[in-house]
Amino acid sequence: MSAEQPVSLRAWVAVIGGLFGCFMAGMNVHVTSAALPEIEGALGASFQEGSWISTAYLVAEIVMIPLTAWLVEVFSLRRVMWVGAFVFLLASVACSLAPNLSVMIAIRVVQGAAGAVLIPLSFQLIITQLPASKVPMGMALFSLANSVAQAAGPSIGGWLTDVYSWRWIFYLQLAPGVLLLLAIAWAIDASPMKLELLKRGDWAGITAMVIGLGGVQIVLEEGGREDWFGSPFIVWMSVVSAVALVYFIASQLYGSRAFINLRLLKGYNFGVASVAMFIFGGMTFGLVFLVPNYLSQQQGYSASDVGVSLILYGLVQLLLAPLMPALMRALNPKLMVAGGFLIMALGCYLGAFLDADSAANVIVPSVVVRGIGQPLIMVALSVLAVAGLSKAQAGSASALFSMLRNLGGAVVTAALAQAVEVRERMHSERIGESLSQFMAPVQERLGGMLDPSLPEQQQTLAVMMASVRHQAYLMAYSDAFFVACLALAGCAVAAMMMRR
Repeated sequence: MSAEQPVSLRAWVAVIGGLFGCFMAGMNVHVTSAALPEIEGALGASFQEGSWISTAYLVAEIVMIPLTAWLVEVFSLRRVMWVGAFVFLLASVACSLAPNLSVMIAIRVVQGAAGAVLIPLSFQLIITQLPASKVPMGMALFSLANSVAQAAGPSIGGWLTDVYSWRWIFYLQLAPGVLLLLAIAWAIDASPMKLELLKRGDWAGITAMVIGLGGVQIVLEEGGREDWFGSPFIVWMSVVSAVALVYFIASQLYGSRAFINLRLLKGYNFGVASVAMFIFGGMTFGLVFLVPNYLSQQQGYSASDVGVSLILYGLVQLLLAPLMPALMRALNPKLMVAGGFLIMALGCYLGAFLDADSAANVIVPSVVVRGIGQPLIMVALSVLAVAGLSKAQAGSASALFSMLRNLGGAVVTAALAQAVEVRERMHSERIGESLSQFMAPVQERLGGMLDPSLPEQQQTLAVMMASVRHQAYLMAYSDAFFVACLALAGCAVAAMMMRR
């Protein structure tokens, strides 16, 4: 298709329909962020256990995304998108009815697996349906869909949680899901299935991928509770995951039945962009998980208050996304990506020095600054990554790029949850070591020397320990923001190594 050839209405409807799928899958992550503390409380989950509500969805997406290109080859793009969207909608309704944490996690796995195909296929439709001159616009729309999801998800989700119940938030996916089904039915041509490819499928490689990626996530999620490598379970799960991942990589590089083209990572721009996207996805999803928990647990925010605090994060991206194609034409894309990472790093730096008064006055500027940097990265990095790739490589490229983004999200979300708990314990011990019953301020609070038999002193000690934990958590969250700042600054340096 030449740059001068107009794009048909059906092509635009297919692209925009795919963006509804991207919006739906993105909203499903962000809509739970404001309500996550309420969901954890209603289902009897701790802070660390509650991270599975987000990561179970992401892990299922990670496992399914690499299979998307192969599934399309076997069943056709139209069927894969339609089934994915339909199952996603059913799972959304089922999530709203979940009676406990175990059932919720199981349904989120189904929902993530169904929604997984929608993200890379939305990316693929932009590459295959639009001419090269329109791809930046398509990528800007892709970023816009994510921005609207980030703006609407937390605010509407928080409002619904406070006014009705957290169970209502899962109905928000129904409207874009129906629009997606209609767009698929009208704009995407049917094509015959190639069921004979199922017999030649790399089932050993698929199994190894599922075991490897799933095992890594289990190790990250459960390591802190199981004393890491002091637990035989964690040791064996780590070994099994490592062996499975090595086999998966080898089978895709050298096997005759590979279902995803990992050799694309050898391409200079695509390889560097993929590493940057892994970290970008990790920080995006990880901080979306971290911030609501901080505001709720440490500052006492309600779900709607959390949603209001996060709405500017999406709105600033919503305003900037339409400007991205013009910026792509006017600026060096490398500078856009590097600048975006530096801006996001600055946003994290603003949240790296929390104290008892650090509520919306600190978090809102932090998320707004991060929101300014995010569309610069999303659009320019995507365009740089696919530059020079053929349309035949679009399926594997979109699957790899989306997988690494979500893999980064799952890994970093789990890692940040663990890091906050570990650093809180460390800071609590350090603060506790500096306190003594012989110190004048402590004796003043206790009304004399420590006497554990006195109820008044027991109550005062409990208040003091709660204050120590609160201060320790503030320091732990600050540590997490600072690590995110360093990682994003490193990506800015890597972005300057890319080729135009």
